[in-house]
Amino acid sequence: MSTTSRTGQRLKRHTRLRKKVAGTPSRPRLQIFRSLHHTYAFVVDDTKGHTLVAASTREGSVSEGLGSRTNIAAAQKVGAAIAQRAKAAGIDAVVFDTSGLKYHGRVAALAQAAREAGLEF
Repeated sequence: MSTTSRTGQRLKRHTRLRKKVAGTPSRPRLQIFRSLHHTYAFVVDDTKGHTLVAASTREGSVSEGLGSRTNIAAAQKVGAAIAQRAKAAGIDAVVFDTSGLKYHGRVAALAQAAREAGLEF
């Protein structure tokens, strides 16, 4: 049995993933973070180390009308919001970073909603 915590294992996977996935000015990185209570999404330019746009369920405009901020519907709203903000900032294509999480459930719902809103990855 592993002595590493689940968070430690996720961070190890994220580090391994980040060796291959990097955001450039022409194609920044769409990173997600899923906590117990909220879902966050950031578009990051790794060459400068700047967050270009962000969206989360902590914002009133995104979490409005949601019963729970931790379900798939909330992740879909975050995905649509991040895509809309990225398009407004002139970003059409991104590289997707799952942060060491499985492409499943809330992560997949956020990605699918962002694709449907016009973000290419």
